[in-house]
Amino acid sequence: MFRVATPKTEDELERYFTFRWTYLRQPWNFPPGSEKDEYELVAEHRVIVNGQGDIVAAGRVHLNTAEEAQIRHIAVHADYQRRGLGQMILGALEGVARELGAIRAVTNSRETSIAFFSSCGFVIEREAPNELGMLKRQQMVKKLTDPSIVMLHPKWCKELQNTWSETIPITEHMGIKLHQYTGRSFETRASLNKNINIHGTMFAGSIFSLATLTGWGMIFLQLKERQLCGDIVLGDGDIHYHKPITMKPRAVCHRENLSGKFAPLEKRKKCSFTLQVDILDDDTPVAEFKGIFWVLPPQQKQDEEE
Repeated sequence: MFRVATPKTEDELERYFTFRWTYLRQPWNFPPGSEKDEYELVAEHRVIVNGQGDIVAAGRVHLNTAEEAQIRHIAVHADYQRRGLGQMILGALEGVARELGAIRAVTNSRETSIAFFSSCGFVIEREAPNELGMLKRQQMVKKLTDPSIVMLHPKWCKELQNTWSETIPITEHMGIKLHQYTGRSFETRASLNKNINIHGTMFAGSIFSLATLTGWGMIFLQLKERQLCGDIVLGDGDIHYHKPITMKPRAVCHRENLSGKFAPLEKRKKCSFTLQVDILDDDTPVAEFKGIFWVLPPQQKQDEEE
């Protein structure tokens, strides 16, 4: 399981910069320290860590102007490449850029990374200055649209929201809304005011419900991607709370944290999936939910009801 985190402590930042140097500077024989520049103190830094807390991807974003964000220093651990973690860290940095008010993102891409950024919606604008005086780069740009308005497969997302409203009325009472679906990540948000306890924080039960519905929704949309259908049920769920929610309840599920096979469903057999949902208070991680979901084929559901 993977999650996005923000390095904050001295030890976390040291490991973060060491990771950047290892993958972005050491291969060209640049000394430790060359991975840093004058923007570190004004930038937002993000990492992806695995279940053991090891950094497997990293990146940085800072504002050039009030409307333009620059994304830099994206790196993925050699043992974890081609698993979608590059898209995952880039998506996290774009999300930060939107929160900061940017309407476009730029990155100075090495030639070996142009295909990656192109696949994520960036286009070449012009040639950029060489990196470290030796690595040729192209400046690439991407318009940052509001993910709450524009999302992948809006008809499916609307169908999911309607399904929740019609079959799970609690979603309306909790103010749970789809916020973003990119194909690789799914985010929901809830109203704090509708789920607040006497301590001014979000009910633990509401957090669990938000996480469960987010996992359920991710599987629903992945089934749509494969033109499959079935009845999704929660088999088991476990959540670990670290901090209370006092500002903005968010739940995020990444495709990389969903495991299971859809093939049995194509043969009208039930299949199971395990997944992780990260709960955040604005950008601060506060809880992790791990769940097991079953998908029953339509015929099996009908037979069991009879």
